[in-house]
Amino acid sequence: MEHSSKGDPARSLALLWRTSERASRKGKPDLSVDRIVRAGIEIADTEGLAALSMRRVAERLGVGTMSLYTYVPGKAELLDVMLDTVYGETARPRDVSGGWRARLVLVARENWELCRRHPWMLQVDTGRPPLGPNLMAKYDYELRTIAGTGLTEVEMESVLSLVLGHVHSTVRGAVAASRAEQETGVTDEQWWQAHRPVFERIFNPAVYPTAVKVGGAVGETYQAAYVPPEHLFEFGLERLLDGVEMLIARRRG
Repeated sequence: MEHSSKGDPARSLALLWRTSERASRKGKPDLSVDRIVRAGIEIADTEGLAALSMRRVAERLGVGTMSLYTYVPGKAELLDVMLDTVYGETARPRDVSGGWRARLVLVARENWELCRRHPWMLQVDTGRPPLGPNLMAKYDYELRTIAGTGLTEVEMESVLSLVLGHVHSTVRGAVAASRAEQETGVTDEQWWQAHRPVFERIFNPAVYPTAVKVGGAVGETYQAAYVPPEHLFEFGLERLLDGVEMLIARRRG
């Protein structure tokens, strides 16, 4: 697990807000913070976060490793800017029909898709977030989706944290399932069909009546041992928003 904001705070903030970027030197490759960050994101997307290093980024760009340090102090600061850069990908439409609930659903789905595109994000602890421009814009927009609902500021932050926490917990399952299929070459359906005879022998309905009934229904519906993460995401999101709706009704009542 990596941690955001682990590098030098002043240098990270200077990079995030581009307050001290140096120009490319004459006779040297056309480097920039943006180009280095894009290379880092491409490596993390395709090879995983464990493959990310200043040396690997330099190899991808075809330059010497030391030349990167003219623009980025180190891997910790690079990771902060990578995170802030991908935070800028989420859509933030001004007009969404359906009120606060539809807006929060959009926030949840945008963050789900963001994590699917960049699964390495789930390996970064953001308890100390990189306070860059894209993160701040994203945070402000997401809070505004529930502004004017009667919730207090603390409740607004809590609701957003619950929604994003739900996204991250369910998308981890989706990422893990995709990785398992890639690494084994076996889909969940193929795995289920191969193991189904074993399950039928092991699970005695006289001993495990509820587990057999529920597990059998899940298996028949999804051809898998468990409810897929996509369903858990949608189901859990709706139940979570039902609770928020009750809280808003109480505040307005």
